[in-house]
Amino acid sequence: MLVVIGSDHAGFSLKGAVARHLLDGGHEVDDLGTFSEEPVDYPPICAEVGRRVVQGYGDLGIVIGGSGQGEAMAANKVHGVRAALCHDEYTARLARRHNDANVLSLGARVVATVLALDIVDVFSTTVFEGGRHTARLDELSAIEAEECSRVGRN
Repeated sequence: MLVVIGSDHAGFSLKGAVARHLLDGGHEVDDLGTFSEEPVDYPPICAEVGRRVVQGYGDLGIVIGGSGQGEAMAANKVHGVRAALCHDEYTARLARRHNDANVLSLGARVVATVLALDIVDVFSTTVFEGGRHTARLDELSAIEAEECSRVGRN
């Protein structure tokens, strides 16, 4: 599996641990940065993670920041991204199983490294159930398409 990963400065250290964990698990990692703890704005990085996943250049994405909130918001601005902020294995499992989330958002100041790695494992191995959840994803896609069609109409 190819995982596209990115973070801001607050998530830099955890991003390194997650990337090593994924590589040790036999996955490929496309690290989009940041590459230091120097302050950097997260929106462009997280959006690019989302773009690469949606365009098929990665199987899943992971974005990491201090809380993970803004990172999820930035990734979710990309058409086709379903980024989920997860604080435990339960939310990671349901994000994949029920929502077919394709980007995981983590808060480095919220979850310890060991827990973050467990969340990554659950997120990367859980599959979408389909069934009744498919109609809900279709509804989300319809909302997204409707909102995209509104661009420029004010």
